Amino acid sequence: MKRLHIVVLIGCLVSFTSLFGQSDKQKKLEAQRQQILKEMKQFRALLFDKEKEERSEITLIEDLNYKVNKRKNLIRITNEQANLLTREINANENEISSLKDQLEELKADYAAMVVKSYKSKSEQSKVMFLLSSNNFKQAYKRLQYIRQYANYQKEQGETIKEKTKELEALNVELNQQKEDKQKLIEENRIAKRELEKELKEREVLMASIKADMNKFAAQIKKKKQEADRLDREINRLIREAIAASNKKAGKKTSTGKFVLTPEAKKLASNFEANKGKLGWPVSRGVIKGKFGKRRSLTDAAVTNNYKSIQIATESDAEVKAVFRGEVSEILIVKNGNPAVMIRHGNYLTIYMNLSKVYVKKGDIISTGQVIGQVFTNKIRGETLLGFRINKNNQVLNPESWLAKN
Repeated sequence: MKRLHIVVLIGCLVSFTSLFGQSDKQKKLEAQRQQILKEMKQFRALLFDKEKEERSEITLIEDLNYKVNKRKNLIRITNEQANLLTREINANENEISSLKDQLEELKADYAAMVVKSYKSKSEQSKVMFLLSSNNFKQAYKRLQYIRQYANYQKEQGETIKEKTKELEALNVELNQQKEDKQKLIEENRIAKRELEKELKEREVLMASIKADMNKFAAQIKKKKQEADRLDREINRLIREAIAASNKKAGKKTSTGKFVLTPEAKKLASNFEANKGKLGWPVSRGVIKGKFGKRRSLTDAAVTNNYKSIQIATESDAEVKAVFRGEVSEILIVKNGNPAVMIRHGNYLTIYMNLSKVYVKKGDIISTGQVIGQVFTNKIRGETLLGFRINKNNQVLNPESWLAKN
């Protein structure tokens, strides 16, 4: 019996460890799903604000592409959740079956003990059992046996109660899991229907764009040239800022890195410690344009490498510094909009496509301080803030530095 209990205990521990692991994964997936739903809600709110504005076909296709990608991610994560719940349900059903078998075995064992106890329950029988001992040592052992047997009966009764409660709790959990799975399946059906609608809208819009590709190709080319020109200007100013800072510190270096004072090192360390926790540069916004390599929406053969993220926000949105630092440069690009570069030790944050700038070079900036206003493109019908982060001359993905919005 003792060996049986050990096997049962090991089996339960393995089972519960597996279930807890799956539950942790389920929590992570649910957090991701809720984040996507939140971003989609924010994007809908921003579009609702712009309903009266005329938006170009390129802006519309970008908006649709954003929604399609978010919807696909939502469906993927929801599928993962449903599949994980299926595995958890199967594991729970196996656990319930195992507990039922254990309970039946315990009940049978307990019933046999009750019958045996009943047959020898009289005090007289117990006394005779003790008096029939050959010596005092045997009588003492028999007394110990009677006590152990009584305790064992009590333990078996408690074990049955515990197993029954465990079984009931698992049944409740199982029913809840089945309800959760059904809800996820229904939500996925709705999401897939919405995705089909959005894909058809995109197909119609793409057909319209392809019918007049020369016109849109010129717009896209112009936009790309402006972005490349701004990137080149930012890279040049970063090189100059590093050279000027190092010269001031009495150091000559061509490594492309800032030589830091103890104070600058501390600031850089604090900035780095806030990775994934930096506040957003606008109060309301979603990342419409991702960092890194992305295929062109109108020509799949063309891939662009973006050094910043594009945050869609509301008209006349104020721009805030994500961390304290010093204004290193105000960029004025020909035929482009101003940008502000703020230095945080050997880190730089750059805020692009501004209509107004409220700071000047050399200003000491505090975290969250308003430094300007985002430009609203009336022709395209969008308000986009370009946001970039550099460590020395190395470009970083800003999305991984910002807190979940």
